[in-house]
Amino acid sequence: MKTKNLSRTFFAAAFILGAIAINAQTKIYVHKSDGSSKGYDISEIDSVSFNPSKPAIDYSQKLPAINIIGTEMSVDYSTNTPSTTVNTKSNVFDGDFDTYFASYERSGTWVGLDLGEKHVITKIAYSPRSDYVEGPQRLVLGIFEGANNPDFGDAVPLLIVTEAPQFYKMTEQNINCSRGFRYVRYVGPNDVRCNISEIEFYGYPGVGNNSHFPQLTNLPVVTIHTTGTEEITSQDVYVHGIVSIINNGTIFSDSLEIRGRGHASWSFPKKPYRMKLKNKVNLLGFPARERNWVLINNYGDKTLMRNLLAFDLSRRFDMAYTSIGIPVDVILNGEYKGCYQLCDQLEVAAGRIDVEKMGIYDVTLPNLSGGYLLEVDAYAYEEESWFSSARQYTPVRVRYPKSDEIVAQQYKYIRDHYNLMEASVFSVNYKDPVNGYRKYLDTESFLRHFLVGEISGNTDTYWSTYMYKDRNDDIFYFGPVWDFDLAYENDNRTYPINNHTQWVYEYGSSANGFRAVVNRLFSDEAFVLQLKTIYADYRDRGIVTTEALLNVVDNYAVEIKQSQQLNFKRWNILNAIVHQNPRTYGSYTGEVNNVKRYISERIDWMDKKLNYVPNVNALESGHLSDIMVYVQGNAIHFDSILEPVDITITDIAGKMIFSKTVKDNTSVAVSKGAYIVTIFNTTGYKKTMKCLVS
Repeated sequence: MKTKNLSRTFFAAAFILGAIAINAQTKIYVHKSDGSSKGYDISEIDSVSFNPSKPAIDYSQKLPAINIIGTEMSVDYSTNTPSTTVNTKSNVFDGDFDTYFASYERSGTWVGLDLGEKHVITKIAYSPRSDYVEGPQRLVLGIFEGANNPDFGDAVPLLIVTEAPQFYKMTEQNINCSRGFRYVRYVGPNDVRCNISEIEFYGYPGVGNNSHFPQLTNLPVVTIHTTGTEEITSQDVYVHGIVSIINNGTIFSDSLEIRGRGHASWSFPKKPYRMKLKNKVNLLGFPARERNWVLINNYGDKTLMRNLLAFDLSRRFDMAYTSIGIPVDVILNGEYKGCYQLCDQLEVAAGRIDVEKMGIYDVTLPNLSGGYLLEVDAYAYEEESWFSSARQYTPVRVRYPKSDEIVAQQYKYIRDHYNLMEASVFSVNYKDPVNGYRKYLDTESFLRHFLVGEISGNTDTYWSTYMYKDRNDDIFYFGPVWDFDLAYENDNRTYPINNHTQWVYEYGSSANGFRAVVNRLFSDEAFVLQLKTIYADYRDRGIVTTEALLNVVDNYAVEIKQSQQLNFKRWNILNAIVHQNPRTYGSYTGEVNNVKRYISERIDWMDKKLNYVPNVNALESGHLSDIMVYVQGNAIHFDSILEPVDITITDIAGKMIFSKTVKDNTSVAVSKGAYIVTIFNTTGYKKTMKCLVS
């Protein structure tokens, strides 16, 4: 019988005998129950005889544990000493539920297989240590990875254990990953000595492809492997490695350097990081094509969204630049680290702080005049490039040009120019619209920045304040906003914020001398009037409303729901006071409700503080508040449209998805993800909200 005429009967018999597997070299392997296998070139076989897409066909097999790899040193619990003879990694593949692997080191340990060639993994089964009541719990947050380098430097996650498995049972999980791997492993969670009884890997030979990769939750996953699993222990020294980012089943990988970042946040057990990629890229479609990105840890922020809420508020107030930011899951060297925020590194660059770039030869005017990026920073004295202002002794860090690039003439120029601005604020004629402080300070950006800080209740608004200056422009512009982990009622030193009658900046944290600058500005009646005008404009146009801001909170809560569950299994702090928490709320929902309660009260507080009276004509002409926007299925729906409106929908990276004038109720089909919806009416009023399609 010729192979190309193999009948269905042959294949039916083959499935009785064993299993069929396909590899990427277009071979079909028939695996028999006696352990033998035979490969057939797919071109020789009638296509109607085999259809791997049919659910009834399982063409994977249990992969043999021929070459066991992993952490060498196990622990002998009877003596609590290292061992190579008891509780070893070979126990994981012996089929005995009463044996197990336990490493001597408590963290960073693993066990797996060298499969000899690449295999597409289709299923993983595992069982916990059976002689210990906490055995099942010790597998929770354990991660299975696949790699093609023996050091697992290129590893990607296949599965995370989210629930404690049963004793004396193999818990099976199907794997939906299209890439083939030679090396597969299980990495134990932090501080459990790996502790696992049995593992089984299933799959078939093949290199596969990069068409689909699994994620831990609905969020993108950022997985980083440092060279030699070197620990990241410094905020100054970079460690080399490889990063892979998986989003919607697709993968991006690049070499990187990574180090710690932050001030107080670096002292937390959940660490923040700065990544420097080898190549410039619009990561996840973000606006900036750059190498530098940051992972914010949000350890003390138990909603995991306070920075994101403030960024949304900044965009509502039309700040010139607001950092992109999305929640992500993070894995480091095979260990789950939690839910983080991936966002821009604040730097001078196109798509970020877009001022003129400087070179070392820009030492005379007009080139000497910019651009510059400064930060009023209470920690500036710890940095290389900083100065103390002439009048107020305010610590100011020169962020750009960078400390290893700035030359003496540039340093002197920007220091002197800041001192000119400071002097103008305290001058006799400081209120003069031409020759007073407005000659050097942009009040529009200052006040929008101020409103973001005050509405959010950020006690650190003037502890760390960014400003920039461009070439051929004498004026300092304020922004971007940054660092809101203590905002939205999360600081015991200012809690409860809405019980105060003063602005938050008046009793919150401030870099030396800068509160006096803000106080001086507020002694100008025209400055206060401008603040009231800006606030009223955004309130009247329905851009800053209680409803809109609460909608953002609700959408982020839905988006983060799966990830926060894992995060608080890794960091069991929901009932603990950490950092400056004023109190605990017992659950993630309780934490979110606290923020919602604060926002509702804060908008009322702001209205009273600024004597805001709604513009009745604006409200009546808008009709925007009547429009219902909701998500159902894979679509965003718009109901109760009473007049023609322009609707735009952009994704979180700013890409336009939909833009059209709509006269009647409508629905817009979209893919899964987060979207910014803006509705404009004919008089220029607009309504903005975030929608999550999951």
